[in-house]
Amino acid sequence: MDKEEQFTTLIKKNEGVIFKITTLYTDHRDDQKDLYQDIVYQLWKSFDSFKNQAKISTWLYRVALNTAITRLKKRKKKPDEIGIDQVILEQTENYDPQFEERLKLVYAQIQNLNDLEKGIMLLLLEGKQYDEISLITGLTPTNVATRISRIKQKLKSQILKKQ
Repeated sequence: MDKEEQFTTLIKKNEGVIFKITTLYTDHRDDQKDLYQDIVYQLWKSFDSFKNQAKISTWLYRVALNTAITRLKKRKKKPDEIGIDQVILEQTENYDPQFEERLKLVYAQIQNLNDLEKGIMLLLLEGKQYDEISLITGLTPTNVATRISRIKQKLKSQILKKQ
């Protein structure tokens, strides 16, 4: 398989992860599309530099999160956005409106976290182990565990205030 085919396969296999990152770090659908393209572009630019020293998913998360955070920092320097779009949830045959409301509340509170905390929560929700979160974020595993504990407590208190 040539380089382009390998890259295309990688993107198709991980487009859900990239979509989740873009959803977490943007407020508008157009921004989400732009960020998705930026992430794919950055992944392509750094594809040759991936040396298989870590899992490819770890590399992908690192590039995607760094791209999202960098873009967000640039945007914060010139704020011009109004409002936040609703999180779009896929409806299934097991649709539960109460669960959907709770999920929206949790995602709304995650949006209020700082950039690093958002990334850590995304990785945790994706089922990543502390060691892998550590590799992706550059934090120590102990620091990751401490931050996750604090983030959970913060989210819990924010959600309890809302109810």
